[in-house]
Amino acid sequence: MKPITLITTYNNEPFFTQTMDVLLNSGVVEEACIVTKKTLRYTKPEYRLFKAQSIFSQKVLSHILSEIRTPYFLLMPVAKAIEITVNELERMIDAMVSSRACIVYSDFIVKENRGKFVHPLNDYQLGNVREDFNFGTILLFSTSSVQGALEKYAMIKDTGYAGLYDLRLKLSIDYPIHHIHEPLYSIYESFNQPDIQKHFSYLNPDNREIQREMEIVFTDYLKKIRAYLPSNRLRMAEPATCSFPVLASIIMPVKNRKNTIAYAVESALKQETTFPFNVIVVDNHSVDGTTAVLSTLSLQHSRIIHIIPQRTDLGIGGCWNEAINHEACGKYAIQLDSDDLYSSPKALQKMVTHLQEGYAMVIGSYTLVDENLKKIPPGLIDHREWTDENGHNNALRINGLGAPRGFDTSLMRRIGFLNVSYGEDYAAGLRICREYRIGRIYENLYLCRRWSGNTDASPTIEETNKNDAFKDSIRTAEILARQEIIRESL
Repeated sequence: MKPITLITTYNNEPFFTQTMDVLLNSGVVEEACIVTKKTLRYTKPEYRLFKAQSIFSQKVLSHILSEIRTPYFLLMPVAKAIEITVNELERMIDAMVSSRACIVYSDFIVKENRGKFVHPLNDYQLGNVREDFNFGTILLFSTSSVQGALEKYAMIKDTGYAGLYDLRLKLSIDYPIHHIHEPLYSIYESFNQPDIQKHFSYLNPDNREIQREMEIVFTDYLKKIRAYLPSNRLRMAEPATCSFPVLASIIMPVKNRKNTIAYAVESALKQETTFPFNVIVVDNHSVDGTTAVLSTLSLQHSRIIHIIPQRTDLGIGGCWNEAINHEACGKYAIQLDSDDLYSSPKALQKMVTHLQEGYAMVIGSYTLVDENLKKIPPGLIDHREWTDENGHNNALRINGLGAPRGFDTSLMRRIGFLNVSYGEDYAAGLRICREYRIGRIYENLYLCRRWSGNTDASPTIEETNKNDAFKDSIRTAEILARQEIIRESL
């Protein structure tokens, strides 16, 4: 018997038969288990058909796994046109044996109408707990590892979408997941512009049932690795022990935003409140004229505190540290990015009112708009997946916590922000909800602009990998910290 069983989903495009032939003729694939929504007219002796709606269903996946007789199986959740030889497949097997891994995946080559390029992937770490972690097109599994993990932990029953995610997390508890830093196969794809809606797909109301399943699976995983924190451990922020010059400060780090900074500052100054506030702008050594704009505005408005740090190595998080530790900072520190706007003059009042209830952090909702302030898909981002009971645990799985963000200044002076320009807000939120309660406002308070010049615009594969790896490292550190809390409580 050949060592590998292929598991994939049927596709009626011409490439599907070609892909099946490539793999079945490789010399190491025994048969193909194909999940199909309809009865196929054409089949082969090597095909084993499983009629079902989704390969990600727990029942479907469990059924297929129970039928596997080979020591390994190659999973291709979404069938694609692929090129791979016996040498590359054997390379994956060798890597699995030497690393004793439960899953092996590799970099790959993308061939498209514009040419071809290598698509690198990230190494797997403890914090790779997102369900959309990119493993590429194919993954090799150890059948014995899968059987061992399922005997020990069992899959959550009757999940329609989270079966594969559940399997992967439970495998990772006791077995390593190995990444080969070498492109072992090629796929054919048409070039598509990056889809901003994909980044926010987990927030789409149409996907809430799927996301609820993912949360259930992930919460079960946290309990099994002893990183789950019950909500009754969380507390409100401690009362401030020092005085502040104002109740609130709007914090605005900026670098080279001369075309947008005046609008952002104007949006801040137009806030209508029952309390005194100021606007702290940390000008991170701009060279495009931003500094001159801010100097003029600060002369016109006494509430603007224009700071130019002595340090020249600060990221956005470092600029936040400069602001919250400044003598002019208020009791509460509220975010406004230098190219964004508040959606109404009441936004600051609403944020501060919630913070005054004792929350360590409050997060509002925002709407995505273009540079002309026209709403763009997916529109309102309100993070309604959050719950008081489990939001602090599920926060480890999702890709962000939302905006605008408001903080208890005394607490943030103790915790501090990471001196980086990506993920500093997410890291702060995770650190806070490890111990404290976060408040939510589900109405729109903020306009988040997407345009070609801002820091969120169309990153390269390498930039995306770097950002994802960094954010996953934040999750790794946070999971370890939460495991330590549980150990100390036993």
